[in-house]
Amino acid sequence: MRFTGDRLAGLDGLRAIAVTLVVLFHVGAGLLPGGYLGVDIFFPVSGFLITSLLLRERTATGGIDVLGFWRRRARRLLPALALVLLACGAAAFFVGGDVLVGIGRQMLGASTFSYNWLAIADGGSYLDATTPELFRNLWSLAVEEQFYLVWPLLVVLLWAVPSRRFRLGFVLLVAAASALGMALLAADGATTRVYYGTDTHSFGLALGAALAIVRHDWPGALLPTTRRERAFVGAGGLVAVAALVAIAMWMPESGSSMYEGGLARVAVFSVIAIACVTVPGSLLGRSLDAQPLRWIGERSYGLYLWHWPVFVLVTAAQPSDASALVTALAAVAITVVVSALSYRFVEQPIRRIGLRAGASRFTRQWRRDHWGRDRAAFTRATVVSVAAVAALALSIGAIASDPGDGLAEARIRAGAAAIAEAEAREAAEATPAPTVAPDLPSGDKITAIGDSVMLAVAPELTAAFPGISIDAVVSRQMSAAPGIVQGLVDSKQMRPYLLLGLGTNGSISADTLQKVKDIVGRRTQIVLVDVQAPRGWTDGVNTILHGYADRMRTVELARWQEAIQPRLDLLAQDQIHAGGPVGGGIYVGAVSDALTRLVEQPELNGGPHDSGDKIAER
Repeated sequence: MRFTGDRLAGLDGLRAIAVTLVVLFHVGAGLLPGGYLGVDIFFPVSGFLITSLLLRERTATGGIDVLGFWRRRARRLLPALALVLLACGAAAFFVGGDVLVGIGRQMLGASTFSYNWLAIADGGSYLDATTPELFRNLWSLAVEEQFYLVWPLLVVLLWAVPSRRFRLGFVLLVAAASALGMALLAADGATTRVYYGTDTHSFGLALGAALAIVRHDWPGALLPTTRRERAFVGAGGLVAVAALVAIAMWMPESGSSMYEGGLARVAVFSVIAIACVTVPGSLLGRSLDAQPLRWIGERSYGLYLWHWPVFVLVTAAQPSDASALVTALAAVAITVVVSALSYRFVEQPIRRIGLRAGASRFTRQWRRDHWGRDRAAFTRATVVSVAAVAALALSIGAIASDPGDGLAEARIRAGAAAIAEAEAREAAEATPAPTVAPDLPSGDKITAIGDSVMLAVAPELTAAFPGISIDAVVSRQMSAAPGIVQGLVDSKQMRPYLLLGLGTNGSISADTLQKVKDIVGRRTQIVLVDVQAPRGWTDGVNTILHGYADRMRTVELARWQEAIQPRLDLLAQDQIHAGGPVGGGIYVGAVSDALTRLVEQPELNGGPHDSGDKIAER
């Protein structure tokens, strides 16, 4: 292994790939559906590098200075993190609105490296776009810091055991248990818990540590000695890197595949890539260590810290009709600039001299310069001090200004309340007279199944279709529809018309739609609501919905996306949920148009509910 200070040549390129994937995932509006897995490349790299440094220290000194290790980690992580929290907290105060929701909890979690567990306790989700959580990306920093806290102590204990195989086996067992825990808990529906959980998302860190142990305890085991072996190692590393990029292009954030081995495979490919690029003389390692990959990799920590809060703030500050491309480019440009400045003027100086020495030098210089010996330096120190105090005050103001609920969340709560009120009226037989057009089915003939988008427009749906039965749940996916519909059919609660508004939270398949249609049979006609969401799967979902509705005689499409596109300002900041009654009215209008088309369809030989094929009949 070739170390340069505390830097292992070849890893910066992998870091660059990882942070690029994450940035493209967050700002690219579906450009890279699986880019979130960049985090799962970071984890093995961190596990490998940290373990290598600990073992190198043990070899050189005969022991591990755990307190010294923690000090070095604090010196590396805290300055940039504090800068991000203060700068973005201050900016959030001026932007206001949804970016202030939960900001106090977020700052507490980020500053104490407990973000992931606080998010789990709060019911937050990395994949939820209802509220633009400003510091959501810092969950992974919390996982890594918790690893840094515990792992040096475990290394000390493990190396008290003389058996090399036991040490390696223990770490591999930890990795396997973590991956298995993710798969099992995700199968029970605890996806947020397993994604954020340190225990269920630490297999990448453990696998990286295992590779470092192999390199340390069996130093010649992975070193190629012949030209053929070197060629094999180079090809293996190239295949691993290509596999990571390919997975980032096809494994979306929705669905079970990511939990049931998908992320574990990413960790395995990452470890293979690390093993191959860090081999002495590796051509792939030298290639990944070249500019600009090395430049990006060296600043990957700052780029990761800044990119998400900057994107959220830029998006919130833009008008609703702003170009998504312009917003993304602006966010990336700001991220690169502030990350470079942070690296040059904050991270590197403090990394060289330490937190305490840096604060002491700053104080001594300010006092000395205060007496006029260097007015320029005094001015710089004063500006920095005033800016820090102002940023802290504004961040406190942002916390105090937390509105409690974002616009989308408020609409969802109002929708749930409207459904409960409508159900109570129906139970009391106090349902008001229908307000829909006389040629449309009344609400008591409609069953509606949906997600948070439908929940947000429930007040308008219940007003337009009194008596409608709405079953809408946040984060529900289309895959849940057949089971729900089967339950309604079995209990004889399915009505003549089914309004199905699912697809916002993940990809769908025509097979699922066909299952729903087979279950309801000829007695129930279906209205599918298409999707408006700045997410990677939206176009694919809408293509399937449109195609299925075009083919089937008793299925129509409510063109919600087309109807709301001219008035995106009526949506909440997430560009998904209706932000008020007017937006909800547009949703109802799209549904009414689809119902009208169903009602106006000419009867077939089998009756008005015949399930023939539209294209064939035409």
